[in-house]
Amino acid sequence: MKPGSKYYPLFQYLQQRHIETADSSNAELTLTLTGIERLIQNPLPPSAGKSAWWSNRDSVGSLQSTAWIQAGYHVKAVDFEQQTVTFQKFQADYTVQRQGDAIVWNRDAVRSLRKHMSLTQAKFAQELGVRRQTVSEWENGVYEPDRSTAKHLERVAEQQGFEP
Repeated sequence: MKPGSKYYPLFQYLQQRHIETADSSNAELTLTLTGIERLIQNPLPPSAGKSAWWSNRDSVGSLQSTAWIQAGYHVKAVDFEQQTVTFQKFQADYTVQRQGDAIVWNRDAVRSLRKHMSLTQAKFAQELGVRRQTVSEWENGVYEPDRSTAKHLERVAEQQGFEP
């Protein structure tokens, strides 16, 4: 999420809340739509009145969802009657296998590391020096990273404090 983006203040707020509640069971946060508008210092677009706008899409064109996803949250519920949205801390629910001390870099492990880093496939690919399509193919089980890439993933995981 880039500074200057319309939804950057929402990202900052959620990211700070995520850090503050890292060791607590307070995994949910409910905000009013008016409160979100105050945070971003702009009115929400008319499309925010529809459920689709609040989906947890992980794509370039969805700047609003990028704000909460990169801050470590997903939208759990939107109540248009009460004018509230409930965010829930993202918890990766993937089974990561180990062989000895090493992670087996299969689809779940790659996706789990990417989500742990709060990155889109494109940004994760950029971090690793591979194509976005390659990350997609790993995550969809088309093939697994080769040995040298697996070693690189192991180093990245260690640097990021990734301990599944």
